[in-house]
Amino acid sequence: MTDYLRKEPQTSSMKARVEQQLGRASRSPIGAWFRDIDRVLLLIALLLIAIGLVAVAAASPASAERYSDASHHIPPMFYFWRQVLWVTLSIPVMLVVSMLPIKAARRLAIVGAAAFLVMLAAVPFIGVEVNGAHRWLGVGIAQFQPSEFLKPFFIVTIAWILSFRAKDEHLPVTVITLGMTAIVGVLLMLQPDFGQTMVFGLVWLILVLLSGVSPKMLALLGVMGLGGVVAAYFFYGTARARIDSFLFPDAAGNAADTYQMDMAHDVLTAGGITGRGPGAGTVKFRLPEAHTDYIFAVVGEEFGLIACAVIAILFFALVTRVFVRLLDEQDAFRVLAAAGLASQFGVQAMINIAVNIGIAPSKGMTLPFISYGGSSMIALSIGMGLLLAFTRRNPYLSRSSYKTGWKA
Repeated sequence: MTDYLRKEPQTSSMKARVEQQLGRASRSPIGAWFRDIDRVLLLIALLLIAIGLVAVAAASPASAERYSDASHHIPPMFYFWRQVLWVTLSIPVMLVVSMLPIKAARRLAIVGAAAFLVMLAAVPFIGVEVNGAHRWLGVGIAQFQPSEFLKPFFIVTIAWILSFRAKDEHLPVTVITLGMTAIVGVLLMLQPDFGQTMVFGLVWLILVLLSGVSPKMLALLGVMGLGGVVAAYFFYGTARARIDSFLFPDAAGNAADTYQMDMAHDVLTAGGITGRGPGAGTVKFRLPEAHTDYIFAVVGEEFGLIACAVIAILFFALVTRVFVRLLDEQDAFRVLAAAGLASQFGVQAMINIAVNIGIAPSKGMTLPFISYGGSSMIALSIGMGLLLAFTRRNPYLSRSSYKTGWKA
């Protein structure tokens, strides 16, 4: 009893110190950040990262066995330990970016968008080829995918340009951002990367709709989008092959193209509702890209469809949380930037899950925070850090104190 009484004041004082450092009374930068940050959004991001580590651990043996050969043996947990390294680097990056003031975060995004757009333009000429695609720059462990880093920076830059509509509705911001997105789309198609092109295009469309667009312009954008899909089918061989294999899987020559989708369906449903258990999956060993594009299917085999539903719900909760938090936000730039970044996570997750369950053709799209990948994890953490920065809210500022009308 005496020892307990001696420890209780120490525990109380420790608790008081934590409250003093992070509580409302704290004037330190970290205390201010902890007050202003959306802790629910941060928790969702950390949960997705934690689930991703478990998923990569489940998929790592299958991918290690597939990519090992007589001259090069890959340890079963190789990809898992590499992912642990990337997560260890990425979480501090996310937290540091989330602490940036709004103006600093915007400047970072604009400069980053310009720099990685130049790198993206260089990929078709000096990029590293992997599985027939030129999407990476660098050598060895220093390889990175410029399009992954460009996404969050480009989205914030587009949001900044569109936010000027609040000052002058006659500014041609829609045309300007359409041209910028088209340039990125052309550069991506040269790699080729049809999946990333869809992400950029869909997020741009969401931002344009949120910024306000006339019915005539909306109809024109619909026609242009349909025309782009038709043009891709007739003039872009990769897109035509994947669309044909998806729509006509039984046609001659298409059976081989549907192997990944068929295997993903088999792996996804092999575990039933509750899964076979951690490490007990066997069908995953026949699945290509088990640790990246088709990791959602591996989760289904080992942890069941319930676990897959949890992942989908978390992404839905992330997007919903952001849009609900923006309901009373009056700064046009912050609304568009945060909505665009949240849409990026939602669109990319939706495309990956759709491919894994067989309702969309294969696109080589990873599942955010879940799939293995170094540059992808760091780029996603930068995007999440920007999202946390733009959704920060002063707890002492009441809703009634906001000025009416958007301000750019």
